[in-house]
Order: sequence, then structure tokens, then C-alpha cells
Amino acid sequence: MNTSTIPRDDRKHVREPVTPSPTGEVQGFEHVQRTPLALDATAALSSVESLQQLLADTITLRDLYKKHHWQAAGPKFYMLHLLFDKHAGQQSELVDLLAERVQTLGGVSVAMGADVAAMTLIPRAPAGREHSEAQLARLLHAHEVVLLEARAMARLSAAAGDIGTNDIIVSDVLRVGELQVWFLAQHIQ
Repeated sequence: MNTSTIPRDDRKHVREPVTPSPTGEVQGFEHVQRTPLALDATAALSSVESLQQLLADTITLRDLYKKHHWQAAGPKFYMLHLLFDKHAGQQSELVDLLAERVQTLGGVSVAMGADVAAMTLIPRAPAGREHSEAQLARLLHAHEVVLLEARAMARLSAAAGDIGTNDIIVSDVLRVGELQVWFLAQHIQ
């Protein structure tokens, strides 16, 4: 659905922002600014790269929860509708935490849907509604992707001396993800 309902023939409104930036992009994803965090620059860069991937996948997981929240149906509708919304909220908190850690380390957080879609390792869900069993299976698979990444990234950040990133991954990403998996798995027959 790429058509605009705005009645303008020149379509200029869909090509340019109201006030175009005279300088364009000032910092790309690949650049990490040095910050006085008493952390080796190589460790900061490595953590930013890992966190960007984890952030893209966490955004995708959050959006998957919202999709299933909106499209829940069947005998478990009410229960899953509430569960998916609760989990989406918790994933939103993780998204914010991960994005802020990227920024703290001197990076630029992935933020736009197109960039997230290009980066994520989680397979794209169909646009339409799936049965609740398929929704649960899809969410469990997405969690497994995130948890596998998070465990590897926690080890790498600890080995590099980035205890702050390690703490966020272990205390927040892993613990929230494991609890959500437990709750989801209880709905599988």
C-alpha cells in the first residue's frame, strides 16, 4: 500500500522533510564516538555492534508481540491478548534500555523499521492472522534467537571488560526473555 491519499500531483510531500537537513547524517551506525567511560574503545565498538543486533531483534520481538496481541483469536483470545500485550510492554522497556546503552557507548541506535527489518535475524511473520498455536511457536522461536544471541554477547562483553553491557544483557534481556518463554510454553499442548 504505497499510495497517498493526499491530493497533490507533485508528490513533493512524500520525498522531502518539511525542513531538510543541510548537513545530512552526522554519525552513521558504523562509527562509535569515544566517550570517557574508562572502557577500551575496541570493547565499546564490539559492544555497540552486538547491541545493535540485539536491539534490532528485540524491536522485532516486541512488534511480533503487538501483532499477535492485535490479531489474537479463538478460545484463548482474552488470555493471550493480555499476555501478548504485557510481554510487548516488557520488550519495549528492553528496547529503550538497549538503545540507551548503544548511545552511552558512543554509537547510534538502530531506530527505523526499515533498518530493523534489514538487520533482524528473526524470520518475518506473515501479514495476516495465524492460529494461536502458530503465534506461540513463532514467539518461542523469536525468543530463542534473542536468547542465543544474548548469551554469546554476555560472554563477549564480560571478556572485553564491558561489565555495564554484560549486566544489562544478563540482568534484563536474559531474565525477562526466560520468564516470557516460560509463560508462553505453558500454553503449548
